[in-house]
Amino acid sequence: MSETILIAEDDPAILAGISDVLKLEGYDVLEAPNGRVALSLYQSSRPGLVLLDVMMPEMNGYDVCRAIRREDEETPIVMLTAKGEEIDKVVGLELGADDYMVKPFGIAELTARVRSALRRSSRGKKNLCGAALRIGNITVDFDAMNVKKDSGETCPLTPKENELLKYFAAHPNKVISRETLLEAIWDIGPDSDIATRSVDTHVARLRQKIEENPSDPKFLLTAHGVGYRFRQDQRDIR
Repeated sequence: MSETILIAEDDPAILAGISDVLKLEGYDVLEAPNGRVALSLYQSSRPGLVLLDVMMPEMNGYDVCRAIRREDEETPIVMLTAKGEEIDKVVGLELGADDYMVKPFGIAELTARVRSALRRSSRGKKNLCGAALRIGNITVDFDAMNVKKDSGETCPLTPKENELLKYFAAHPNKVISRETLLEAIWDIGPDSDIATRSVDTHVARLRQKIEENPSDPKFLLTAHGVGYRFRQDQRDIR
């Protein structure tokens, strides 16, 4: 069964062009001319991927992304921006978007990004099943996507936090660059320091969930000028 892709774009020519390309690739397509219609179509159809223009009438792409992420952390969202400005990319990624594309873009780039986002989504669901990790006084359940403290308190993990933590756990005591994490978890290359700051944001959120004192981390350590190192002397991934 083919994947359904929701395209939200207020420029009729761009919307039609993207739609035609994806249909030729074998995808089912839903078209939305503004943010409000996009959110309605998402809620009624639950597509496999969302292509979301930033600047749209009714609701902008940021608001739609935020609304989707409140109820769904898994569906891939790719932001489309005509500006190419740093703030657009940072805001989109930190709201929970998986990737971004700067218009104008070519057919090959579009189809490659779509396939990559769908592949990451499928791979993440498969790879995170049935694994658990012990860190200090907490247990990470990758299948349930949560962190459980010995005190009984449970804290949920987002899919990206889940993937990021499992990647760290699979490479203990090694310095991992931000660029490596971007490629491994987001499947995108660095663009200046824009996307790498999104890595820093996700790491900061992870520390809030796994560290007893996030301002003085014991497990998820900063390798200054490079990236991060996950200190784990006795791994228990099962």
